[in-house]
Amino acid sequence: MAYAKSKNLALHPLIICMVAPQNHSGNRSALRLGFVPLSDCAPIAVAMETGIFTRHGLAVTLSRELGWASVRDKIFYGDLDAAQSIAGIAFALGLGLTDLRCDVAVPLILNLHGNAITLSRELPPEIIGRGEGLRQYLIQSWKKERPFTLAAAHRFSSHHILLHAWLRRHGVIPPDDADIIFLPPALMPKHLEAGHIDGYCAGEPWNSESVLSGLGWCPATSSDLSHGHPEKVLMVSGEFISERKDETITLVAALLEACHLCQKPEFREDLISILSQKSYTGASTDVLRNSLGHRFDSGHGITDASSFHVFHGDSVNRPTVEKASWVLAGLRSIGTFPDATCGSLSRIYREDLFHAASLQLRPS
Repeated sequence: MAYAKSKNLALHPLIICMVAPQNHSGNRSALRLGFVPLSDCAPIAVAMETGIFTRHGLAVTLSRELGWASVRDKIFYGDLDAAQSIAGIAFALGLGLTDLRCDVAVPLILNLHGNAITLSRELPPEIIGRGEGLRQYLIQSWKKERPFTLAAAHRFSSHHILLHAWLRRHGVIPPDDADIIFLPPALMPKHLEAGHIDGYCAGEPWNSESVLSGLGWCPATSSDLSHGHPEKVLMVSGEFISERKDETITLVAALLEACHLCQKPEFREDLISILSQKSYTGASTDVLRNSLGHRFDSGHGITDASSFHVFHGDSVNRPTVEKASWVLAGLRSIGTFPDATCGSLSRIYREDLFHAASLQLRPS
């Protein structure tokens, strides 16, 4: 069944109105919500396309961003009120890890997992395996004049953490044995094809894009590397929360409802159809289905895709200190988060806002 547009929500059996429509916007400007074209922008896309935002009384304008640096800058300069984000940017802004510092909050975890490591077909899977043959291959067979080079989405990202962990697990230590550079996720397959990089760690659908085009293969997914790790978050400007707290809570409630819908197996084909639109990922339905369906073609075998993306479940979306600690420990392990840096995690990870939003969704 095709998903229902907001003008005809009653057509979709999974859309259940759990709250009465409320008009929080009044004469206020529309809430400006940013996202990056990845499969895990799904809750935002679904909330917009199925009319969940509208039914919660929210006026939302979406802004499609190329990468995470754009999200960071637009939150800092006030061009976005909230955004899908990698968790590390919230800490970078909130704790002042760079020259850009401002108050932000994370009231919702949008998903777990969703990433993979992709290597060029020039690196033979029968030798590399799941990574155990990589070090020996680089010692004996690497003939390029440049270093072995991999890309991650951002230096404060889970991709950077996972890539380091995978390399170290197999005896390859950056920067001595490998260079890591940073690229917007959507550009990674093109750089792999051009031979500028030898692999990358990115969110979907950009791993499947390289796999199904024959350019690459995946030795590991993020659920393999760190099962249960938090991935994208909702990051909200502190100024927006201060001025429009009720709207912030309603935004969290709407996206939490969308996360629940995204997790339903019977909604997956509708989700794939939504994400394939050019306004979101623009990827083909075949590419999206590779990791959002039942099976994942890694380019070196077929694996179960049931835990590739996790959008909802027991405490999945709750912004706990434990989830924040996973990110900070990972960033410290790769040297991008100074040991001396400190700050209140609960000031950024706002379980109080999540709890208030959860109460809005309870049947009256």
